[in-house]
Amino acid sequence: MLRFFDLERIDAKKRDVVERTKDFDEIYELFSPNKAQQQSDRCIQCGDPYCHNGCPLHNFIPQWLRQTADKDLEFAFELSNESSPFPEVMGRICPHDRLCEGACTLNDGYGAITIGSVETYISEEGFKKGLKPTFSEKKIGKKVAIIGAGPAGLSAATFLLREGIDVEIFDKQKRPGGLLTYGIPGFKLDKHIVARRVRFLEEEGAVFHQNTEVGKDITFDELSAEFDAVFIGVGATKGRRSGLDGEEAPNVYQAMDFLTAIQKKIFGEETDVQVDVKEKRVVVIGGGDTAMDCVRTSLREKAKSITCLYRRDSKNMPGSRKEYINAKEEGATFEFQSSPKALVVNDEGNVIGVEMVKTRLGEADASGRQRVEEIAGSEYVVDADVVIFALGFDTVSYPFLASNGIETDKWGGIIVDENYETTTPGIYAGGDCHRGADLVVTAVRDGREAAKAIAKKFLA
Repeated sequence: MLRFFDLERIDAKKRDVVERTKDFDEIYELFSPNKAQQQSDRCIQCGDPYCHNGCPLHNFIPQWLRQTADKDLEFAFELSNESSPFPEVMGRICPHDRLCEGACTLNDGYGAITIGSVETYISEEGFKKGLKPTFSEKKIGKKVAIIGAGPAGLSAATFLLREGIDVEIFDKQKRPGGLLTYGIPGFKLDKHIVARRVRFLEEEGAVFHQNTEVGKDITFDELSAEFDAVFIGVGATKGRRSGLDGEEAPNVYQAMDFLTAIQKKIFGEETDVQVDVKEKRVVVIGGGDTAMDCVRTSLREKAKSITCLYRRDSKNMPGSRKEYINAKEEGATFEFQSSPKALVVNDEGNVIGVEMVKTRLGEADASGRQRVEEIAGSEYVVDADVVIFALGFDTVSYPFLASNGIETDKWGGIIVDENYETTTPGIYAGGDCHRGADLVVTAVRDGREAAKAIAKKFLA
């Protein structure tokens, strides 16, 4: 350990930019055993590990880095899987530069340890050698219904099964995974990775009810009556509207509708939203990771040009820096400090451009972030054949919530107590449907903590 003087930070190698934009395969190569061992060997084993504290899951990062450096893969695998339901997923999609790697002591001067790539390596190398996550062999005679097979739901299922509690998952999509399957593009997360974790859960007795929407195909009352507890992990999937006239035009899309439609096309599934950006001028409005996903997906769908518009500067983009860099490498054009004012619509009702106004950053608001100010007289138009809004997500108001006494806050988030229990006893919730749109890792943490609370109540 402590070899940060001798070894510099090395990022995972990326596929050639020309080749990778021809398909939806993952762009990052896996670390070799030697490279993973060397990066792990740079760790200084802090007494108060900032990486551990910077991770919402509080993963045992220094411990599994030490085991990787010592070439004890089996122990590293156990430690990695102890606190996370699917570390090989989080190693791929977490914004590490804002979390564990951003908090790494070496990040200031020496370059953070490549924690995400090592995390992915541990699981993938472990699977290659026949290692599997462990679950309880003893059942306690309780069963929980989980609504939503996304990150929060799959996490809850994992940790409930580890406690010997049976689970059944009810999800409206054809395939489980939620955002992991339909929202995050394959170039960031291969869908076989998600399917593998689902198989692990099925092998332990988890029952998945796909194409089953609660409130439509099965009632909430049926679940409440049949199961000992219910966990709601339906996410926040309602795209935020721009409020601009013309946003209902047929060539204007919400980000998640666009990404889901493309992924369903790749799967060969039917979709309500028809999307074709080939040889078209695509404009994406937003600066987060979802906006980058739309930009990079459009590139792979052979768009004529991609322009991403964001009202602040590049340093204030809310997403991961590496996703912005990847999008630039792949050919996207960015226009910063520009805000949409109106959509230009032709006589046929299609949007043909976006009227923008230049902005500047002014005084800081109460949160400490600089306010966005429009510059008078700076309006201009960006031509567009397709417009995609990536402005964030709001919670969905499900009728079964109010009718069952499950209260929500003023933003529509499900109210829970310190044990993730809602205002209706025996009903739990977590993830974006509770806290609003957030990171996958926070939804995963909510699912884990809710599962532990449910188990504790059962075993009391």
